[in-house]
Amino acid sequence: MPELPEVEIVKQSLNKNIKYKKIIKVTVRNRNLRFKIPRNFETYLENKNITKITRFSKYIIIHLSSKSFCIIHLGMSGTIHLIKNNKKKKFTNLSFYHSLILPKKHNHIQINFENCIIIYNDPRRFGFFELIKSQEQLNKRFIKFGPEPFSNLFCLSYVRNYFKNKKKDIKNFLLDQKFFSVIGNIYSREILFLCKINPQKKAYRLSRAECRKIIYYSKLVLNKAIKFGGSTIKNFKNISGNYGSFQNEFKVYNRENLKCLKYRCSGKINKKISQIGQLFFVIFAKNKQLLS
Repeated sequence: MPELPEVEIVKQSLNKNIKYKKIIKVTVRNRNLRFKIPRNFETYLENKNITKITRFSKYIIIHLSSKSFCIIHLGMSGTIHLIKNNKKKKFTNLSFYHSLILPKKHNHIQINFENCIIIYNDPRRFGFFELIKSQEQLNKRFIKFGPEPFSNLFCLSYVRNYFKNKKKDIKNFLLDQKFFSVIGNIYSREILFLCKINPQKKAYRLSRAECRKIIYYSKLVLNKAIKFGGSTIKNFKNISGNYGSFQNEFKVYNRENLKCLKYRCSGKINKKISQIGQLFFVIFAKNKQLLS
């Protein structure tokens, strides 16, 4: 599933290509996504201008001239493709994490503009589109979500208060949208590794310094991932034919049995399966186990 950096790349690409454009026509070929596309979806969007595209958590928010909104969630396999001037280009994908060329199957939604077309493709159909009629409704839609890492709300007092008396593992909290609304397994592992915090450590046992590290490295890792264009786990490219390259910066994810990249560390990365998913440790030759 795409995480914050990958969704941010899609948002930036959409802003660059369709901001201020008028929606000419909407075609729905399959309404059965995660949530069924309403019958008025096409008429609701047609003839409206897009004023801007923003993002909250893993949701892309299209702002319409009617002061209403269309939310897009990419689910597990959703991708957005751009075709300019009705000519299919080799690279159409607006993000880095899926198919290079517009597939022939699973093209569920098509949005036509004056000089380009946007197509939503989703083989597994876990993604969805949702119409939001007002700013108040949009605010309510995300009221149960935790702050984003770049928000001033994601601060030491918030983290300390949230973890108080909580006996859940810290890895679970990083994946919990109520605490932290943006990341999944890739970036949570990288963040905890850099923090030198055991993912199985109970949240209430985290020190003040460890909470500071979580805030600092969350911002650092996610900003760096955006700068590098997200993580390309397979051979995927964006609309310009460029790979995302943050996977080259991974310290633990996808590095099982490889040498630890920390300076003067002789250990190897070991994967351990637990109730909260895959955990990564550094294993040293003398049978000592230490999480980095």
